[in-house]
Amino acid sequence: MGFQYFAGAAYRALTARKDGPSLYDVCDPLLLNYTGGDPHLGKFYRTALGNPALRPLLRRTGLPQLRDEGRLQSLRQALTRARDDDAPDWEAVGTPIAELMESIEIRHPKPAPAVAPAKAPDLAEIERVIRTCGSHLLRSFASNGFIPTYAAFNLLGDADMGGREMLMALTGLNSRGYKNSTLLFSLARIFIAHSPARALINPPWTGIAEPMWEPMQIRHRSAYYDAFFTEALLSFVETGLASVDQTAASRRAISEMVDFCLATSAEEVPSHDGSTVRVITALAPLPHPRFSKFFSQIKQDLGFGIYVPDCDTTACSFSAATQAGSTDPILDQPLLDFYAGYQVRSGANEPRVTVPLNDNVEYEGGVVTWIDNLAGDRPYGNDLDPTLNLDILEVSFRNLARWKIIETPSRLETVHRIIGFQKRLVESGAFTNPRSHIYYLPELYCAYFGRCYAAFIALPPAARLAIDPENTFDFIRGRVLAYVEGELITHEMNAFDAALALMALAHLGADAASFSPALHCIVAATGEGGRHGPYKAYEWNKMKTPTRILVGGPEVTSAFVLMGLALARGVMMKGRSGT
Repeated sequence: MGFQYFAGAAYRALTARKDGPSLYDVCDPLLLNYTGGDPHLGKFYRTALGNPALRPLLRRTGLPQLRDEGRLQSLRQALTRARDDDAPDWEAVGTPIAELMESIEIRHPKPAPAVAPAKAPDLAEIERVIRTCGSHLLRSFASNGFIPTYAAFNLLGDADMGGREMLMALTGLNSRGYKNSTLLFSLARIFIAHSPARALINPPWTGIAEPMWEPMQIRHRSAYYDAFFTEALLSFVETGLASVDQTAASRRAISEMVDFCLATSAEEVPSHDGSTVRVITALAPLPHPRFSKFFSQIKQDLGFGIYVPDCDTTACSFSAATQAGSTDPILDQPLLDFYAGYQVRSGANEPRVTVPLNDNVEYEGGVVTWIDNLAGDRPYGNDLDPTLNLDILEVSFRNLARWKIIETPSRLETVHRIIGFQKRLVESGAFTNPRSHIYYLPELYCAYFGRCYAAFIALPPAARLAIDPENTFDFIRGRVLAYVEGELITHEMNAFDAALALMALAHLGADAASFSPALHCIVAATGEGGRHGPYKAYEWNKMKTPTRILVGGPEVTSAFVLMGLALARGVMMKGRSGT
């Protein structure tokens, strides 16, 4: 898609025939200027939806349903209650919007079948791309003092977020600002879905992971990202393809990123037994996230002022630090004792999942996402993501002896119950359904299962037997491989999809011949990122509320490609040597 596509979409949006009240006809009289009530709702409306960039694109989009005066008044009354009530009935407020959301048609991508390449690229091409990606990461760290990641809003929203799910969010989230943003973004989605601007806001793409081509991207830093980039640079060093200077630069960057995770981003939180535990926050206090002043203010205006620790950032930070050889005392904490307090038991503490967007999944044994801070804040309510639970298993396997997991029945039970949660997910086939995942793609779940499986298979046989007496990992391995080999790599991919496929295939012991489609995709796409790097920015993870917020970046793609290629190269070299 070039200039002609976007120019045509913009022209159609700016000249569309209006057929009913627009978003601004509905909201301007209520939210543009008012006194009393909740000031944040109006501030959010003016900043996110009523701004000069979006208004021209949507001002000519009307909803025919709102020509019904009764329906229009019902919607306006709901917005008035959200604005003026001290404690709004959020289900009642959201119901008129939920009913209008039935007309939204958003589907997950369905890539076309692809022709399998005759053979894989040669080893020299693969090594060239590995060096290119490693150089990109080190260059970015040297330029910025960290490796940045970006967030971008997709205002059309997520295919899994219908009216029912929107009401779940409104009633399950704890922050009024977050409820406000979810309500108004959901309303805007309806108008965008019926507007020619839809083609401009959400253009089609190749593959599964969504490219981040929105013009406004918010650069930031988080311990979760630093942990991931630590693993990528460790992988680069382990290939032996880094020069002496690059190896030294990688080790300096790794040391600084581990310190950012374990020191800068650490905070104390209450545990379920009355003690306190040091965990890792999703976003460290200012100035550490490295937002620009412009976006820092917008973040406050949009109601994203409070960030709390989460189980995934904590697990990944501990894992990366362990792999890097850190001896920080924080790693001696047996996280499983803490995680047990956030583990769901059917019937007993199921209400812990207050935002059950993936209620097609049985939660028993899974660990929820968000951790209460010392002040008791949990602005996002709580949810439960399968990939997060793989990260908890992976860090537990890496610290099996340190945390005395096999010797401690309660810790071993926590591991067994997480494994049981994963088995039921995969047994049902739900792991391939995007709805089952809160923050990730099914394809990323496959790659991260490979990462988890590699940590498991590296354990001594006796330890593996104690952890998995029913051979659940072997069962899941077979199902994941079948999905990657039978679905992902047989259809059109982008570079990010291909990197995920390689991570899964190589970690799970697939035949090297199956690497060819992903290797070809990656090599052919090299250079697509232009001045930003070897590759474009793609969806790594996401938020489904308050709208679809994608997180990724050119550096993220380079890191995934580097790790996928490094794994594939290792398997291919073993095959050549006959070992």
